[in-house]
Amino acid sequence: MKFLVRIFLVSIIFIGCKENSSSKKREHTLKESLKIKYAKGFDIQHFNNSKKLIIKSPYLNAKEQFEYILTTNGKSSSMYPKGTLIHTPINRVVVTSTTHIPMLELLGVENTLVGFPHTKYVSSPKTRKLIDANKVKEIGVKASLNTEILLDLKPEVVIGFSMSKTNKSLNLIEKSGIPVVLNGDWLEETPLGRAEWIKFFGVLYNKEKEADSIFKVIEKNYNDAKLIASKATTKPTILSGAIMSKDIWNLPAGESFVAQFLKDANTNYLWKDSKGKGSLSISFESVLDKGKKADIWIAPGFFRNKEQMLSRNKNYQTFTAFKNDKLFTFATKVGETGGTIYFELGPTRPDLVLKDIIKITHPELLKDYTPTFFEKMN
Repeated sequence: MKFLVRIFLVSIIFIGCKENSSSKKREHTLKESLKIKYAKGFDIQHFNNSKKLIIKSPYLNAKEQFEYILTTNGKSSSMYPKGTLIHTPINRVVVTSTTHIPMLELLGVENTLVGFPHTKYVSSPKTRKLIDANKVKEIGVKASLNTEILLDLKPEVVIGFSMSKTNKSLNLIEKSGIPVVLNGDWLEETPLGRAEWIKFFGVLYNKEKEADSIFKVIEKNYNDAKLIASKATTKPTILSGAIMSKDIWNLPAGESFVAQFLKDANTNYLWKDSKGKGSLSISFESVLDKGKKADIWIAPGFFRNKEQMLSRNKNYQTFTAFKNDKLFTFATKVGETGGTIYFELGPTRPDLVLKDIIKITHPELLKDYTPTFFEKMN
């Protein structure tokens, strides 16, 4: 999962939710479950007087799920385990990944954000304005979480993400009674599955209808772009990734969401038949043998230009795509303080990512489109 994990610049490890208490009696009657079409990591159930948010994939390879009861009733209740009752709509929140920022903004609730780790990685002008006005506090430095500052902010909920079950930082926050909800959007296997997590935020803010409407627009845009790509008369061969250490090359596995983008863009990704939903670690010789003559090289690691690539490894110039200036990167599109826009906005707007790839691989199909994330590497 190295490649996938790296697209999230914020690396704070969060855990601290209470385990599923399905055996506990509920006084509510289940009315319906919100239809989740693509996302596999969460579910939402509606009861007479409350809602239940179920996190089915809280972290990588999780064998447990977490449940939270959402209510508009301002009263506390001893009926539920501590940290599992959330009063909605949320008025003060801490989120921990840049991928959460666009969803808050699309729902118009960015003003509820009070804390964020590594604020320099936030690229959106709207939220950067709040940070610059000191309305969003810095709560993390490097890989540590400043729980003292976080507790002083008195958030009603902390939205975290975790790569394991390990819990070191949030014991104090758990004991204080602040619900910590794990957001597993980064574990989704499809582009639309990731984007559908806007419904996760929608239920926390009592904006389910708005979230559903926003997602439907993104879904339609994505499927419309996919239909356009299907009309292409050629299928260029695609190489991706770069050498990460020694002579080991990391590139998207054939069942990954990145490979799905390349498939929906009607391209011939050279590793499309490989197994795995994360990334592959392959020897340089193997990549050279298979990808030397690839037509286009998309996302060559985190390099910003060809000179930078060659300074790391002269062998990159052996590839046809390098020679023909057919390299395209997202690393050059950054925010005011250096955050990569693709990492922040891409998961929420897969329709724009797909259009970018179509523009790169089938430029004749989107003549008037200006890419949002990618550009040709110089």
